[in-house]
Amino acid sequence: MAEPKSEVIVLGRPAVFQFYNEQLSQKFFIHKPWESSLPLDQFISTHAQSIQAMICSPKGIGSQISSSLLRLFPSLRLIVTTSTGVDHIDLVECRRRGIAVASAATVFSEDVADFAVGLLIDVLRKISAANRFVNNGLWPIHGDYPLASKVGGRKVGIVGLGSIGRKVAKRLEAFGCIISYLSRRKKPVSYPFYPDVHELATKCDVLVICCALTDETRHLINKEVLLTLGKEGVIINIARGAIINEMELVQCLEQGEIAGAGLDVFENEPNVPVELFSLDNVVLSRHVAYYTEDSFRDLYELICGNLEALFLNKPLLSPVLDD
Repeated sequence: MAEPKSEVIVLGRPAVFQFYNEQLSQKFFIHKPWESSLPLDQFISTHAQSIQAMICSPKGIGSQISSSLLRLFPSLRLIVTTSTGVDHIDLVECRRRGIAVASAATVFSEDVADFAVGLLIDVLRKISAANRFVNNGLWPIHGDYPLASKVGGRKVGIVGLGSIGRKVAKRLEAFGCIISYLSRRKKPVSYPFYPDVHELATKCDVLVICCALTDETRHLINKEVLLTLGKEGVIINIARGAIINEMELVQCLEQGEIAGAGLDVFENEPNVPVELFSLDNVVLSRHVAYYTEDSFRDLYELICGNLEALFLNKPLLSPVLDD
């Protein structure tokens, strides 16, 4: 007789289930609230006692893994988040309860770094704006089109030189960009290090946001930083929307205080400030920097590996460690 599958609850409806629902369900007994007619709280109370592992994402109903939610799962031993960031999980409470946490780690790093560079190229070379110009039939009418800006030679400040930040830096070096960075601590790299974001902004005309969202980084990029970046400055965000004070960013863009922005993430997703829609110097995306077939295949394998490690009493593949 086959052994019963290990029980796992899923909260937040991670996107990986759009593509690997069948495979995950074959390996584990997956409790999926979206397939039940029960309200979420009743669904959780029905299954919580026996649940040892949870898969979650930072967005969607039930995605905030708070202390009050964790109290409902007396047997929980592991939370596997499908994101690199863990700002939606109460790590202090997990530590107190002895609940391990595993993340997507570096699974998305290559693709997100590519996307960040793509956003920067798009903003500077006006690719999306030129596409709208042609699609709207303006070429035969107006003819002339404004000059774009060169990518090479730009002074780029990387805010957060982790896995993604390092890959962004490596790619932009190939374009001839001059790299410097801000991080929690100095890294063993040749790029100039600045411990203060205002100082970094004075040295750069591009900021690429690659850091995690924490209490310290929330609204790290505010009007003062943007004004320091200057009228030729461009900001790219592929991290978390709330790292930038979105209202102040909108004001600076509307008033011409910075040159442009490439944004894959927003402060109150899926809501995007409508003021940004009409600005040709802004490129908007739908938090999809990590959306590739390759990344999702690797994520599926990492999720399975972490869950199997728990149930076989082996080390996790991508544990979130205390800093």
